[in-house]
Amino acid sequence: MKHSSLIGIVARRIVAFSLLAMAIQIGVVFADYWFDDDKLSVLMLQQETEALSRAIHVRDGVVSFEPDRELRERYIDRHDRDGSIFLRVRTETGTPLYSNCTTECAEHFLPMSIDAPNFWKREIQPGKPFSVAGGQTFERAGATVLVELAILRDPNGFMYGALLHEMFDSMIVPMTLMFCLVIGATIWSIRSALKPVAMAAAAADRLDPRDSGARLPLTRMPEEIARLISAVNRMLARVADLVQSQKLFSSSIAHEIRTPVSIAKMELSHINDPRARNAERDLDALTHILEQLTSLARADAVDPSAYQSASLSQIGASLAEAIAPFVFDHDKSLEFVDEGTPAVTVIPALVENMLRNLIENAVKHNPTGTRIVLTCGPGAIVSVEDNGKGLVDLPEHHEDLGYIKRTGQLGLGLKIVQRISELHDAPIAFETASDQGTKITIDFSAARSDGSQT
Repeated sequence: MKHSSLIGIVARRIVAFSLLAMAIQIGVVFADYWFDDDKLSVLMLQQETEALSRAIHVRDGVVSFEPDRELRERYIDRHDRDGSIFLRVRTETGTPLYSNCTTECAEHFLPMSIDAPNFWKREIQPGKPFSVAGGQTFERAGATVLVELAILRDPNGFMYGALLHEMFDSMIVPMTLMFCLVIGATIWSIRSALKPVAMAAAAADRLDPRDSGARLPLTRMPEEIARLISAVNRMLARVADLVQSQKLFSSSIAHEIRTPVSIAKMELSHINDPRARNAERDLDALTHILEQLTSLARADAVDPSAYQSASLSQIGASLAEAIAPFVFDHDKSLEFVDEGTPAVTVIPALVENMLRNLIENAVKHNPTGTRIVLTCGPGAIVSVEDNGKGLVDLPEHHEDLGYIKRTGQLGLGLKIVQRISELHDAPIAFETASDQGTKITIDFSAARSDGSQT
């Protein structure tokens, strides 16, 4: 299941609420103008006379009104059954520059003898569409010009244009700008606030499960996240205590049982009976399991400071010398081949334990006369190979019990090998075939002391 990012969740909510706020504010502005005819009509006249003022020109002290085709189509000679538009442009002294009306001008506009005010407006007929007249003065190169406009039943929809223009200029543009700034600031703020959280997540991925003191950092954490991190750290402390208890239990029980088992074997050796020999074999199997449990507990209780630079060739040679009598006693042969290995950073005792388990398995699960070869190199690679019957009883992973062989026995040997390989980031490769033998290779390239790869 893919989780949404906090930035995405907050950004979407801000967008939704900002758009809702914009819609409400636009509705308020619309209602304010729509239900106030006087304010809306004044706004309409101001905007339309300003558009007409662009056609006023002064050349060599002579003032003229020269509308282009767009202005003519919009304002001039508009008389139909839906409404009319009358336009008059004059100077401050009353000199006419343009007019498209005669008696209508006298009826709707100010007398020519009156000085031009900055703005005037009067209602011709109440209600919508508007029927109003008004005028506004403009300064052009020292000349004052009055543009007067009479709109009857608003045939061009000037009212709606003025309303939309005001909403766009006063609401949509500034609110959109504010909206973008708020979104940007919010995303930046959340990203900055969550940066320590991302660092904590990376630190959690790097936590060493063998380090009982490993904790997540609290530096620069927001208070709410800091409480969560503190709770996780307390949980890690409890888990560390539990793991340590299990390690001590596994190690202690194996150690405590070893002594009575040895005593029982000693007593059985004095009994001359086939059943005693069977009991001795069972005790040998139990001792082997106890040794493996101890090895597994030791692997799980590794201190990071135990790693040191060592030679795989020396580890292999020492093991081959120590385990050779065991191999020969079981009518198998052992050969050690050294092809040169670099220095690696490992825990020598655990690497030796790993190779010992592989050799013991090869001895126990192959017929008499099997040839076993322990090879170190070339490079940071170690392999154990035999020419026996192949791995016909590979352990299977069980969710609760770990590795279990098809015969029902616990596959602790492979579990120990796998755990030690994980501690050294050393992948294991299996090559096996029925009646053709098995080769198990462990690659310690990631543990090379010089940091290079083979």
